[in-house]
Formats: sequence, structure tokens, C-alpha cells
Amino acid sequence: MTDMASAPHLAWGTPVAGQDEFRVLLVEDDDGDALLVEEGLRDADLHVGLLRARTLDEALERLDVDCVLLDLGLPDAIGLDALQRLLAAGAPAVVVLTGLAGGDAGLAAVAHGAQDYLVKGEADSETLGRSVRYAVQRRRLEASDRALYRSLVRAEENNRLERALLPTPMVRDMRLEVRVGYRAGRDGLLGGDFYDVVERGDGTVLAMVGDVCGHGPDEAALGATLRTAWRTLVLADVAAVDILPLLERVLEAERSRPEVFTTVSMIEVAADRASADLYLAGHPVPLVLGERSRLAPATARGRALGIPVTGGWAPLRLELGGAWKVMMYTDGVLEATVRDSADRIGKEGLRRLVDAAMTRAAHDLVTEVLQDVHELHGGELVDDAALVVVGWGA
Repeated sequence: MTDMASAPHLAWGTPVAGQDEFRVLLVEDDDGDALLVEEGLRDADLHVGLLRARTLDEALERLDVDCVLLDLGLPDAIGLDALQRLLAAGAPAVVVLTGLAGGDAGLAAVAHGAQDYLVKGEADSETLGRSVRYAVQRRRLEASDRALYRSLVRAEENNRLERALLPTPMVRDMRLEVRVGYRAGRDGLLGGDFYDVVERGDGTVLAMVGDVCGHGPDEAALGATLRTAWRTLVLADVAAVDILPLLERVLEAERSRPEVFTTVSMIEVAADRASADLYLAGHPVPLVLGERSRLAPATARGRALGIPVTGGWAPLRLELGGAWKVMMYTDGVLEATVRDSADRIGKEGLRRLVDAAMTRAAHDLVTEVLQDVHELHGGELVDDAALVVVGWGA
């Protein structure tokens, strides 16, 4: 009999096109039983690569296989304890070999996670081969089902975050133009960008975009919390000048690490629509759109929320006139690189894209600008990006 412990890989069967080799680990300390299994696999109608381990500890170091044939009576593990330790270590498909007559021990093993069981001396080569083949396929189906479930859970979590991060603007004044848009980064996951637009009972309209530093589920969850808190403060008629200080308190209470900060751009449009107060918390300044769009002044720019330095957020009055549009955005737009180069689009590049879209009378300015950024970048953006446009009489 070949000593499989010293010969690490034995292969039997003729490979067939499209048929994988089954890598099998036999965990059996009895040489006679091992010989019977070896002969059965040699005669089975499948292509097998076989390893052998004599103890469970040895087996735990050789789990890079498709299937484990596990004896329940080993020198260092007896009964279901061997199976449980093997599964806890991440074993693939497991077929239990039991020397007990009847199926009670085998059924107990299947109930604890084995894919199948065989009674020693009663399984012919056909049964042995079929058991290995089916066990591997069942394990692969289980893995596929788990991956699908995780994907569905992830999609549902993403949908919930999207509803919290990217709400429907709450504006009654139909004469006010409100456009919002969002494009996820390359991995398709929501990041920490968020926005909202709300009209108060007195006719004033508040709009904002924000960006939690970082990218991932924690940042997205924090962004959703901050967006919800912002809308709550607006609906509670908290004075605009007090909103960012209160939002910072929420940030400090909810962030996972003390170094996490958030940038925000917020405007409060007057009820007569002729002016707006701009609040900047470490965020890029908005664009005031026109025949040639321009950046709003940054003279009243304050620190980002959550940064432990002095200074607050004083408003800057923007005199808008009779017809106007203001675009706020997150830095995912600015930091997108131009195709096949290290150059970033930047504020000037964004301004040119916006002016070009306005020249061709874009039906949905936000959607077309995001698409133009995507095309100029040459693919999906690395970071997520959000745009908000509020306009009047234009």
C-alpha cells in the first residue's frame, strides 16, 4: 500500500474535458481502512487527487481541498468533536466515515454540518465516488447561497442608506427649480456624501450638501445620521445660524473615531428669492451659474465640523437678483481625474462643464453634468459625488 502521508498527492482517473479534479483529504489513522478508501476512490468514476492525514491536528493544516473524508475515531479526536473542530477551522465539504452499523452516528454528523456519511465496509466505489461528488456540489451550492444572501442583505442595507442619504427634496414652491443628483464611486457602495433641500413654513428654503471624510459603511451611516439631523433641525425652525453648531454636536456624539470630520455647504434662500445666506464648513464654495458661471466668494469660510480648532460659521449674503441658479457639490466631482492623466477636473474644469451644459440648454443640468464628469474621467469615479442645484426665474 502506498503511504499517502509521505506521498502528498496521489491522482487517479483520466481527466475529462470540463471535469475538475476533486482534491480529497482522507483523515484516517487505520492503514487497512485507508487502503479500502484508496482502492474505492481509484475505481470510482471521477478524477481524484488524494492526501492523507492520520490525526485531526494534521488534517487541520491540510484543508485546501474540495472534500474531507473524516473518520470519527482518531487518536486526538473522537466522534462529533472531530467534525466540529474541522468545521470550525473552515473545512470544505465533509463526508463522515463511521464504523458503526446503522445510520445514527452518520445522521448526527449530517445534522452537525457534514454533507454525507458512509459506513465503513459497506460503501462500494460507485457509492464512494457519488458521495464525494455530491458532497462537493452541495457545499458549493451552500457557498453560493450564502454569497447570494450576503449580496441581498448588502443591497437592502444600501437601499436603506440611500433613502437616508439621498432624500426627495421637500419644497412646495413649484416656481423654484430644485435638481439633485448622486453617483456612487467605483465600488458601487454609498460613501459619506449627503444632501437635502427643505422649504420652511415661512417660505425660506434651505439646501445643503455634506461629505463625511472617508468612504465606507461607517461613513455612509454617519452621513445618513447627519442628514436626518439636519432636516430635523430645519423642520424644527432652528435659526440657520445655529444649525451647523448643533450638527457638529451630533457628529461628535455619533462618529466612530475622534478624527472623523465632515464638510458642509449650506444656503438659506430668502422667501422673496432675491438673496441667500451661504454657510461654509470647510467645504468647496458653490458655483453661481450664468452665461459665465463663477465661484461664490469664500470670505466667510469656516472650519469643517468636528475639527478641534476655534472658529464658527458666519453667513455670507449672496445678492442673487431676479434670475439665478446656485450649484453645490461634493469634492468627488472635483477630484475626478481627466482620462489617462493625473490631472483633476477641479473647480475650473467643473465650471467649464457646467457652462457647456447650460449652453446646450441641458434638460436636467445635474444629470448631464454628472454624466459629463463620468465621460471626462473615462469610467466610474473613484469617490462618490453629489450635486444640488437651486434656481429661480432662470
